[in-house]
Amino acid sequence: MVINFNNFFNTENKNAKIGDFQDLDHIDGVSISTTSANLYNNKRDDVVLFYFRDGASYASVYTQSKIISENIKWNLKIKSKKIRALLVNTRNANAFTGAKGFKSLVNLADSLSVQLSEKNKIDDENPIKIRPSDILFASTGTIGEKFPEDKIKYCLPELMQKIKYTQNKYIWMKAAMGIITTDMKPKIAMEECKIGNATVKIYGIAKGSGMIYPNMATTLGFIFTDATLSSTILRKILKKNIETTFNAISCDGDTSTNDMVTIFSTNKIKNTEIKNASDKKLFEFNKSLHNVLLNLAKRVASDGEGASKFVTISTINSKNETQAKTISFSVANSPLVKTAIAGEDPNWGRIIMAIGKAKIKIDIKKLSIKFGNHKIIEKGELINNYNEEEVANYMKSEKIDIVIDLGVGSKNFTVYTMDLTKKYIEINSDYRS
Repeated sequence: MVINFNNFFNTENKNAKIGDFQDLDHIDGVSISTTSANLYNNKRDDVVLFYFRDGASYASVYTQSKIISENIKWNLKIKSKKIRALLVNTRNANAFTGAKGFKSLVNLADSLSVQLSEKNKIDDENPIKIRPSDILFASTGTIGEKFPEDKIKYCLPELMQKIKYTQNKYIWMKAAMGIITTDMKPKIAMEECKIGNATVKIYGIAKGSGMIYPNMATTLGFIFTDATLSSTILRKILKKNIETTFNAISCDGDTSTNDMVTIFSTNKIKNTEIKNASDKKLFEFNKSLHNVLLNLAKRVASDGEGASKFVTISTINSKNETQAKTISFSVANSPLVKTAIAGEDPNWGRIIMAIGKAKIKIDIKKLSIKFGNHKIIEKGELINNYNEEEVANYMKSEKIDIVIDLGVGSKNFTVYTMDLTKKYIEINSDYRS
C-alpha cells in the first residue's frame, strides 16, 4: 500500500513535509488505534485510543480554569495506580454539558472496558478484566454542544479491530492528526536517554492552535516512555518541567476548559529503581523530558491560529522569575504587540506599553530592549544610532526574538507565542462550521 503523507496536513499549509518530523517508531507497552466517528462534516480520524495492555504508571496536569470539562472531572476521580487506556475525541469539548456529559463518559467507560477486556482475552495468555476506572478521557473542540456519545460508542468495535501493538512513524502521525482541531500541522517529538545504564525512550504528541494560554491551551499533550517509573515520580518531574514548557506558551491569552498534559510510563525497560524525583540518575531523563515538552510547546505556539510568525519573548535579569514571567506574558498577550508583529512594524513603543501594564516595578534607567540582534533601548533611552529600516527588515523574518533586559537581578523567563493576523479572526468567527 502506498501511503500519501500529504493527506495528513491541512491543505492551507503549503510547507508541511513528512521529513520535517522526527522518526518515532515502536515503544513497548503502547498500542494505538485511530478511526472516524464522523464528528466532522469531512471524514477524518477524530477518535484516538491509546491502549496499555500491561498497564502504565501516569501523571497529569490540568487546566486551572474554574470551569472544567466533564472528562477532566472524570479523570480527577480516577484513583487507579495504573491506567489501561486513554480515549481522545475531537470536535466536542464535553464542557458545560453537565450531568448528561458526565453520564456519557460513564457509559463510554463501561462499554470500552468490556470491549478491551474481550480483546485482552483474545490476545493475552493471562487476560485481566479492565475496569471503567482504568480509563482516562481527553476531549477537545466546541464548548457547550451535546456530547456525541452514540457516535463514539458506535466506533468502538472498529477501534478494537484497528489496535496496533507495534508502532511506526505512520501510526504516530495518524494519532497526532487524529487529535487536532484547527491545527495546521501534527505535533510530535521524541528523545532517547539513559537512566543508569538503561536506554529509554520518551515520545510525545500534542494538539493546540487556539485558546492557548495554559495554567497547569485548547491544549492536549500526551507523553509516553518505556522507563520504569512510579506515578509519584512522574507527577513530580512533570510538574517540574511543565512550568517552562507548556506553561510558557500563549497564542491568544485564553485558557481552555480542557487543557491536559499526561505522561504514561509502560515500565518495560528495567532501569535502575528510582525512589526519589531528585535522584541524580534522573538527570538525563529530566533533561530529555523537558526537551520533548518544549519541542511540543513550541510547535503549538508556532502553529497558532492564523500565525505567520513564531515569537519568543524573553525577560532577563529580573529580581525574580515571577516578575520576568509576568512581563513576558504581558507582552506576548498584547493584541497591539501581536498585530504590530503581524504587520512587520518595529513599533517598540507597544513593547514599552506592555511592560508598563504588567504592574511590575522596574528601574527605567536600567531597561534595555532588543529585537533579534538589534538593540533598540539601552539604559532607558532609544539608542543614538537607531536604524528603523534595519529593524523593519528584521521584522519580515518568520521567527522574531524580543529580549527585555531589566538589569536588576539574575532571573529570566521566556514565553513563546505568535502574531495576530486577519486569518485568526476568520478562523474564530467561523469556528463551529
